[in-house]
Amino acid sequence: MTEHAVIIVGGGPTGLVLAGELALAGVDVAIVERRANQELSGSRAGGLHARTLEIFDQRGIVDRFLEEGKIAQTAVFAGVSLDISQFPTRHPYGLGLWQKHIERILADWVAELPVTFYRDREVTDFIQDDSGVSVTLSDGQSLRAEYLVGCDGGRSLIRKITGIEFPGWNPTVSCLIAEVEMTGRPELGIHRTALGIHSFGKEKYEIQDGKVVFLDEGPFRVMVTEAEIGDKTEPSLSDLSQALIAVCGTDYGAHSPTWISRFTDMTRQAATYRDRRVLLAGDAAHVHAPDGGQGMNTGVQDAVNLGWKLAQVVKGISPDSLLDTYHAERHPVGALVLRNTMALVALRRQDERTKAVGETIVELLSMDEPRKRFAAMMSGLGIHYDLDDHLGAGHPLLGRRMPDLDVTTAKGELRVYSLLHSAQPVLLNFGKPDSLDITPWADRVQHVAAEYTGIWALPALGQVAAPTAVLIRPDGYVVWVGDGTERGLHAALAKWFGSGA
Repeated sequence: MTEHAVIIVGGGPTGLVLAGELALAGVDVAIVERRANQELSGSRAGGLHARTLEIFDQRGIVDRFLEEGKIAQTAVFAGVSLDISQFPTRHPYGLGLWQKHIERILADWVAELPVTFYRDREVTDFIQDDSGVSVTLSDGQSLRAEYLVGCDGGRSLIRKITGIEFPGWNPTVSCLIAEVEMTGRPELGIHRTALGIHSFGKEKYEIQDGKVVFLDEGPFRVMVTEAEIGDKTEPSLSDLSQALIAVCGTDYGAHSPTWISRFTDMTRQAATYRDRRVLLAGDAAHVHAPDGGQGMNTGVQDAVNLGWKLAQVVKGISPDSLLDTYHAERHPVGALVLRNTMALVALRRQDERTKAVGETIVELLSMDEPRKRFAAMMSGLGIHYDLDDHLGAGHPLLGRRMPDLDVTTAKGELRVYSLLHSAQPVLLNFGKPDSLDITPWADRVQHVAAEYTGIWALPALGQVAAPTAVLIRPDGYVVWVGDGTERGLHAALAKWFGSGA
């Protein structure tokens, strides 16, 4: 039986990021992936929000995505574009980039790290006990791990075998998406009819004056709302043709599909993200409509929240109870995403009452405060974890992402996020260099004396008081804010990074 510290089931974006996080921490991690390679059929997710770009910046790989993607204002709610260009972030935008390219870039990054892959096979069963999880693969091979993480999508076998409940709401609408040749020429762009939303586009496009301009080459990318909720079987070209005729009166001579898929607005969330030694992340933990482009981004953020915590538990730095904070922090974030997507699906309807609600929301979002709040929410920049108040004296930074400041240190000018490339926590001390003593944690927490004289500002909240010091987790969130003393610092260090040496 082959043993690993952690086995991840599913090698999509969530699984890849989690594997990278664990490998950076020196944990023996393996991915079980049913695909023989990283090639992905279909477009699926189409971009990255600002906070996800910051996460990749924290690991020093964001340029790989920026080199291939298209920068644009992608935060949208109820059809209103939420411009974040004035937010205090190095990435005040979203990035248009198809998921197949995102996965390829992530896979190339993971290939540079010590991660084992079991490709072209699936997990068929597992049993967990007090010391680990025994896993059976479809080829008969047996694996053993201390922890198992299901990143295996909305139909997660890991979730089902564990018996974790998946409450929520059944679908009210379904859509077909496809890449297909057409003899006719539909009008490109997004269209609304009595049946719902449909759109036509191309894989290749440019962003001109903030608008998508499709290049006139290659097959069409189609999304069409079905007149009735489709069944669970794989959709066919005939299904696509019928849906197009119902909406447009013609199927535009659709033929030779590269792929066809169906998605719905089924909305469900795992009752718990953890059952002893089995955890869930990404779509295995939450499914919803794609409106707002939240799904993949939420999964990546799940992985970064979980990765360093799981690594510390595996390495014996922190107690097993640290993993409970993963559910405590990420479940409310997932619940908010579900609420938003349900609202957005409801606003798709074309009846007069729904239109009136939509017009009211548009009017509200024309006001500065609501616009900023929703922009921070949709971009991921507004995530706020509810942490112990005594660890930061109520400072707005506590539980929020650390701004990527340009600071001066003994090693010269540097960006704060460069200190997170190795996925290690950081104590940034802006006061007297010797005023804070973290000697018992010196083997696991970077202690950096820094100077910064600029403005401290947070998305949507605006300017905040300058702290004397901040303790930053590997995922970039602040867990202690200094007020000129050490009050609460050692408690925060012990809570998040284990007992001192």
